[in-house]
Amino acid sequence: MLSKTCEYALRAMIYIAQQSKDGTMVNIKEISEKINSPELFIAKILQGLSRQGFLQSAKGRYGGFYISDKAAEFSLADIVEAIDGDKMFHGCGLGLAFCSESNPCPIHNEYKEARDQLYKIYGKVTLSRFRNEDVDEVLQLKRG
Repeated sequence: MLSKTCEYALRAMIYIAQQSKDGTMVNIKEISEKINSPELFIAKILQGLSRQGFLQSAKGRYGGFYISDKAAEFSLADIVEAIDGDKMFHGCGLGLAFCSESNPCPIHNEYKEARDQLYKIYGKVTLSRFRNEDVDEVLQLKRG
């Protein structure tokens, strides 16, 4: 349901939120290694999210990415919509263009319930929640 890009974005944002809780910046190499993502790919994703205000970045030797207290209030749903659009939360389960409340597809009502539940789950979890979590356990990172 989530694109690979969105999966990487969510994992990176969770990792950065946890690491930057005290204002620490995280460099792209560390992020890439910790979330098992290609470095250039995750850099491009994070640059886009930075332009949209989801996180901050600084260039230079000690630069990197961090998430401010204000940005930590973004929900996982906000990130999903920024990367993949709102199709996961508002689109047809079969991908049909004509599907709507007034012209439902065969699975419309059941899918709508599931879709609404997903939106509720992703919408209530903010990045700030991960500041107090053990990110290694959340992301199932290898220790050592």
